Amino acid sequence: MDRWNGKIAVVTGASGGIGLAVSKILLEHGMIVVGLARRRDKMIDEIKNCKNSKNFHARECDITIEENIIQSFDYIKSTFGQLNVLINNAGTTSMKKIEDSSTDEIEKIVKVNLLGVVYCSKKAIKLMRENSMEAHILNINSVLGHRVPPPIFGHFNIYPATKFAVTALSESLQYDLLDSKIRVTNISPGAVKTDMLDHAVQHAPLMSQLPELSPDDIANSIVFALSVPPHVEISELTIQGKKMDF
Repeated sequence: MDRWNGKIAVVTGASGGIGLAVSKILLEHGMIVVGLARRRDKMIDEIKNCKNSKNFHARECDITIEENIIQSFDYIKSTFGQLNVLINNAGTTSMKKIEDSSTDEIEKIVKVNLLGVVYCSKKAIKLMRENSMEAHILNINSVLGHRVPPPIFGHFNIYPATKFAVTALSESLQYDLLDSKIRVTNISPGAVKTDMLDHAVQHAPLMSQLPELSPDDIANSIVFALSVPPHVEISELTIQGKKMDF
């Protein structure tokens, strides 16, 4: 990770869960981190006692609104002049059947899980190409971006559909960026102990029996993907918990 010291990283959904854990570990490795989330005050409060907290820049940003993203990346360009790492982490779900969901509920999932990733990636790639430096985009996907769970685990609405789309988007970006120094990694975790999982368990108690990962596990996987030599692209990384009580 030494070569990323002092470089600029953007983390979406940085106010909690995986995004917060990723922000902390990148700060520990000497990176300058710009956190994007709707809850700016929460980001600041969560990071203030962390190592190298002075290198964290909190930006209030709703990634479902493209103008918010444009303003945030304009800030990054004017303040730092470069961008080296983008972590597309923000996500949301619903435990309703599709037939029971309003149009607004469905559109929110699409905007957060897919369009937000597209908007952020577009702006990031433009800035990354301008600098012609080594860069990396990491999409926090899900195992549900590769298979749809049976209803015994609950109804995940269009969450799997959006995550399948992120799987395809990651591969498309890998092809688009063959002529660049930008790598793309699609990271697909299983159940991670976050507020989103707690919400799912309330609606589908069987989910609580799945072996859980911690946000730190995912943060460490990001460090691993960043740490390999520049000529190595880890295109897909699937991470699942394993029960050890045997």
